[in-house]
Amino acid sequence: MIDPLSVFLLLLSASTPILFAALGELVAERAGVLNLGVEGMMITGALAGFAAAYASGNPFLGFAAAALAGALISFLFVVLTQVFLANQVASGLALTLFGLGLAAMFGKPFEGVKAPPMPAGPLDINWIVWLGLAMVPAVWWFLNRSRPGLILRGVGENHDAAHALGYGVRATRMAAIAFGGAMAGVGGAFISIATVLQWTEGMTAGAGWIALAIVVFSRWTAPGVLAGAWLFGGVTVLQLRLQAAGVQVPVQLLSMAPYLATILVLVLISARQKFSRRGGGAAPGSLGLNFHALR
Repeated sequence: MIDPLSVFLLLLSASTPILFAALGELVAERAGVLNLGVEGMMITGALAGFAAAYASGNPFLGFAAAALAGALISFLFVVLTQVFLANQVASGLALTLFGLGLAAMFGKPFEGVKAPPMPAGPLDINWIVWLGLAMVPAVWWFLNRSRPGLILRGVGENHDAAHALGYGVRATRMAAIAFGGAMAGVGGAFISIATVLQWTEGMTAGAGWIALAIVVFSRWTAPGVLAGAWLFGGVTVLQLRLQAAGVQVPVQLLSMAPYLATILVLVLISARQKFSRRGGGAAPGSLGLNFHALR
């Protein structure tokens, strides 16, 4: 008999890496930045976190190192897009390729070794899962109730107006990108330290791209990101359960299931948006902020 609680706890764990990365990208995109380098930041955090955890014997130091590594590598994107004003899409793709190559080169010495065990938290799941859940209302409150969050959203919606009113557009975007990098790094470290428990080249396996898709799926809201991460986590758990039960379905098809589900949801959302626009509905993502209310 399937225990619903155990399945839900597995879902929480499976969704945590995507949740961290997507929340970080949500903040960056609210600031008007599209960073396609999430995968590169995640794999860098996975390696840095695993290396620090293995060297220190403390997994929490590993997560701190992963956040720092993710934020540091994100500054490559900052320099390219905010200083040299390079194309964001091309710069993000370059960051992903750079992160994957960097992790492959420096990860060789850590292959075949185990990460230190994570201490269990409430309900016998580790504390990083609970931290990820706590970040959802924290990010929501920041973006919707705090003055810095409202300024960040305003910068994303109309950077010319924000600059005219004296707000630091570049500084705001740099901070948002660094936060996104740190969150992606933690998400990557969760895979290496708390899920796989070892370093394997390419272990993020496209999780960064799923995080990008989930931000769109969420319509740029923190609760929506949580729902999207749980959708991906639920399909992942279902895939693992079916494999364990010996269901006669090709394993490759089962492994594709979480990604196919994400693509299907995005297609449905796109079709709905086109229908809404034809009917005269408001475009998604419109914030309607009043800059003068922030002065």
